[in-house]
Amino acid sequence: MSLPLVAILRGVTPAEIIDIAEAIIAAGITRIEIPLNSPQPLESVEKLVRHCAEHHGDRILVGAGTVLTPEQVRDVHAVGGRLVVSPNCNVEVIRESRRLDMVSMPGIVTPSEAFAALEAGASGLKLFPATQVGIANMKAMQTVLPAGTELYAVGGIGTDNFAEWRAAGVHGAGLGTAIYTPGLNAEQVGERARALVAAWQAAD
Repeated sequence: MSLPLVAILRGVTPAEIIDIAEAIIAAGITRIEIPLNSPQPLESVEKLVRHCAEHHGDRILVGAGTVLTPEQVRDVHAVGGRLVVSPNCNVEVIRESRRLDMVSMPGIVTPSEAFAALEAGASGLKLFPATQVGIANMKAMQTVLPAGTELYAVGGIGTDNFAEWRAAGVHGAGLGTAIYTPGLNAEQVGERARALVAAWQAAD
């Protein structure tokens, strides 16, 4: 079973996406998000999708983040992306993602947003920004969410606080600056990815 960790590669370029992604995959992370406010993001998504299909089969889930409109959903789908992540809860984005049989992870902060997202068909929920919402608020929300709802903490999550978030019942995490910032090379990203995977597994 794959680790419930999503690598968020904001700022990655098409020229480096394969090397960076391979370092992350080698560490055990199989879900990769390329935010649409990165340089030439659709080119990076398409390039990585083709590479993974050739070298990893369908084991790697590749897609885009900061997806704000149904049109952007269709753009990601057109280049082979299967994952749609948003910072907000837009039911039209969720519905279009599900219509195209893509994994939909909208951002939510409140129970109202959470239930609206689930009603629209969200695959999982992105608690964002997680550290601002806090563990106490997350636990309160979990008491009313349907059993089995996948909740991913994103924003300020990493090796130093995995344990407390996992103890509180979070399902997974999205890893942004903790795993990648522009300027890091593949070796550096791989080191970060391995440390994050080890910390996540140790917190189990």
